[in-house]
Amino acid sequence: MCGISGFLDLGCSNSADELQRIAMRMADTMRHRGPDDAGAWADPAAGIALAMRRLAILDLSPAGHQPMHSVSGRYIIVFNGEIYNHQDLRAELASAQPYHFRGGSDTEVMLAAFEQWGVKQSLDRFNGMFAFAVWDRHERSLTLARDRFGEKPLYYASLGDCFIFGSELKALCAHPGFLPEIDLASVALFLRYSCIPSPCSIYRKAAKLPPATLLKISSADLTATLQPYWSLHDHVSDALADPICCTDDEAVDQLDHLLRDAVRIRMRSDVPLGAFLSGGIDSSTIVSLMQVQSSVRVSTFSIGNHDRELNEAGEASAVARHLGTDHTELYVTPQQAIEIIPSLPRVYDEPFADCSQIPTILVSQLARRHVTVSLSGDGGDELFGGYNRHVWSETIRRRLYLFPRMLRSMAYQSIRTVPPDSWDSLFRACMPLTPVRWRHRMPGYKLHKLASILESPDVHDLYEKLVSHWLDPAEILSATPILTQSSISNGVSFRHAAEETMYLDTCRYLPDDILVKLDRATMSVSLEGRVPMLDPRIAQFAWRLHLNMRVRGHQGKWILRQVLCRYVPCEIVDRSKSGFGVPIAAWLRDPLRDWTEALLSESRLRHDGYFRVEPIRKMWREHLSGRGSWEYHLWDILMFQSWLDESRRTHNGSFSSQTDAPISLESA
Repeated sequence: MCGISGFLDLGCSNSADELQRIAMRMADTMRHRGPDDAGAWADPAAGIALAMRRLAILDLSPAGHQPMHSVSGRYIIVFNGEIYNHQDLRAELASAQPYHFRGGSDTEVMLAAFEQWGVKQSLDRFNGMFAFAVWDRHERSLTLARDRFGEKPLYYASLGDCFIFGSELKALCAHPGFLPEIDLASVALFLRYSCIPSPCSIYRKAAKLPPATLLKISSADLTATLQPYWSLHDHVSDALADPICCTDDEAVDQLDHLLRDAVRIRMRSDVPLGAFLSGGIDSSTIVSLMQVQSSVRVSTFSIGNHDRELNEAGEASAVARHLGTDHTELYVTPQQAIEIIPSLPRVYDEPFADCSQIPTILVSQLARRHVTVSLSGDGGDELFGGYNRHVWSETIRRRLYLFPRMLRSMAYQSIRTVPPDSWDSLFRACMPLTPVRWRHRMPGYKLHKLASILESPDVHDLYEKLVSHWLDPAEILSATPILTQSSISNGVSFRHAAEETMYLDTCRYLPDDILVKLDRATMSVSLEGRVPMLDPRIAQFAWRLHLNMRVRGHQGKWILRQVLCRYVPCEIVDRSKSGFGVPIAAWLRDPLRDWTEALLSESRLRHDGYFRVEPIRKMWREHLSGRGSWEYHLWDILMFQSWLDESRRTHNGSFSSQTDAPISLESA
């Protein structure tokens, strides 16, 4: 696992030493991603420089050092990630022609594959998580690539005669030619989704390389060719056209076998290895399959708190006791969690407001005290129907379309006519007469969100409304770009609304939120996170299943539960998952009140100029008084404001706001 960086500069007149110094300065901003080793290489005649910081996982010897050259000298690579099937590929390459491997790293196998099959053809054979840059001396071209689901990050920017790249935005900012300009369109996207979706970044000139994509840059004129090497769209279409015909028991057997092997190859490591264990279905399944294939007790890690409603550590402990893992848990105090908050802008590098980022960093810190690699259960929800929207989307769709669109539009207009705070007042007045199960926080906001769903013409639009945080960023932005919706699911014949929402989550929510959260949190403490659920064989199998094996009745992840119950008694895990809750609402009113007030002060908001003062101040007053619970909306603003502070300190100045033509989420 590494942090990689580099550039191709056609106007370069620097020496090799100077090029390496610049590339290494970029890489050194990511020392946390690779504390064990560092290296740089440059060719001043071509204007190319590559650098990396290494976290040594496989082949701890100097034979694993990067940048690494292929045997013929044609390819030079910097690589972040792991190729889990590298041993099988090594054997295949050795049988095809005599090949002398110098060490045991997967990086060397990648280079041998490029020489044998070519870069694009090799990508089809890799089972792994990766982001890499490889320079082809024969073609004089630079190629970047990213894994199928976006487990590993890669940013890039074109700066006239110079093309730069890096694992994190801070690496790009360290290049002398990069000028950070905040893109207001990306701010609007952040408010909508609590993250910035690919291919956008917070900076106008920088972009994220989308998952499953190859970017080739010619050294002749920096012409860039963006080409998907694998398509989730085609993968899902083919799987739906060729469903598995088998019994429930046969399907559970097949998934058990696939998961076992996905876990097995992700347990290969030359350094200590363990797993996150929340006590939920996904992580418990991964840990079960680790322990059954391990000759020693697997190290597992969980965190808890002393709030019974927000704590899941007890369930994790029960699973660990049954499996016999070497379990470590940490009960976190509010102060320990709050102390994480000042580091969030540095860890996530651009605005990111999924508040579960806090417990993810805490459990990563705990695990890193004992291991260097940790497996997680991420990806199970998206592939096997673990979110409420997967379970209820078809019911919502059917009930909505019982009514003519004109009638739904009238209902929408009627509800939206009354402001959210007026609805809140009405609900409070009726509270004593309302059954407890019908009482909700922020009823006005939720009613407005429900109203927006009423006008949805299709499932895709319904999904956008469900996952949008700020329904209309224009309400609080000082200036508003136009955001166009994507047609990301066009061309796939989904049989059910749940399938379409799972597909959309895999395209957007998984790479832009879940995997960003995991990568930045783990790498901030030099811990490698591995995700067995995202083995491509499991994704292919999941999409070939009949939906009833994923979502059965009103329960998601049915087939995963059946696999888990072979190893852990069902009564331990057959419950609703709550996760490690973060009481942001209470924190903002008490221990974080001064911090919040400073970031949301009228003078500060007016000085920065990104947000309208009145609606944000009104939300803050309502939250303080208890008349409204706006913690998640306020958290979005707070994460942007704190990131802005950190960025100004880093860059010794302020930013200009830029927005160009309407921005589309087509590639997200």
